[in-house]
Amino acid sequence: MTDADIAQLRTEFQQELARVASESDLQAIRDKYLGRKSGAVTALMKAVSTAPADLKPVLGKLANELKQELEALLAEKKALLGASKAPVGAVDISLPGRTPPIGHQHPLTIVREQIEGIFTRMGYQVLEGPEVEDDYHNFEALNMPAEHPARDMQDTLYLDGEIPGQGRPATLLRTHTSPMQIRYMETHQPPVRIIVPGKVYRRDDLDLTHTPMFQQVEGLVVGERITLADLKGTLTTFLHELFENRTQVLFRPSFFPYTEPSVEVFIGCVFCGAKGCPVCKRTGWLEILGSGMVHPRVFEAVGYDPERYTGFAFGVGIERVALLKYGVDDIRLFYENDLRFLEQFPL
Repeated sequence: MTDADIAQLRTEFQQELARVASESDLQAIRDKYLGRKSGAVTALMKAVSTAPADLKPVLGKLANELKQELEALLAEKKALLGASKAPVGAVDISLPGRTPPIGHQHPLTIVREQIEGIFTRMGYQVLEGPEVEDDYHNFEALNMPAEHPARDMQDTLYLDGEIPGQGRPATLLRTHTSPMQIRYMETHQPPVRIIVPGKVYRRDDLDLTHTPMFQQVEGLVVGERITLADLKGTLTTFLHELFENRTQVLFRPSFFPYTEPSVEVFIGCVFCGAKGCPVCKRTGWLEILGSGMVHPRVFEAVGYDPERYTGFAFGVGIERVALLKYGVDDIRLFYENDLRFLEQFPL
């Protein structure tokens, strides 16, 4: 053994130590060089005993210095590895950021905001009202007195209280958002241009096309010289923007107690392109909303002069629009909170 051998051993150790990245790597180097049985330095110390007598002191000193140097370097490396090890719960700021999952708007919210956006651009004010209503605003003021047959069409969910002399509950879950139109007209003079979105309630069984709670958007326009032509132009523009410009729109006479004349509005079937299919019952048309000119008795109930003012009203179901717009065939899917369904819709 010579001092050159010791220098070579030191160089090899330093090169391997520089590549250490973990405590297991460090232990492997310790065993290789300082192991009691097969360590390289241990073998070097043993070789000193066989060296010439005049060289033993020098080589022994060099071997001891090498051993101490290696032990010091190993301790230093161990300290560095421990310092670089992050404590439990620490954040590694060197890691790339994680993109958080982005939620999806509910399809009914998407449709509602689209409808509100269209009418807002037309100059309409968006209002909300109470879901628990009284009999007067929900029925009486809308030209539906106590025995009016149209009340049967509503299939109302009544709450507590009674109308004096009639024995019927005075409070109820609103069957439409039209009561807010009455409340607005009671405190505001024409011109009026509002829409009222919100939840409404009916005594319906839950099936493919019905649910006891659903959402509507009802609109009201009141002013001087408002005509049926204004209604047709407004709703045609609305439907063309909601669906597409080439959507066919059809108006048919109908009956609603708070409008006269009344019209139902149809669009060309979105499933067959108005050619006729099972969905539209081979007619090519799908009913989308109801509308009409406000009945003079409604104006009288809120103190408007029916000789001076005219107006039109309309109502559209948000679920109805969503079913047609997205080609969904079961209304229950909107309320079952199945993420596989809800994630299909755009943000």
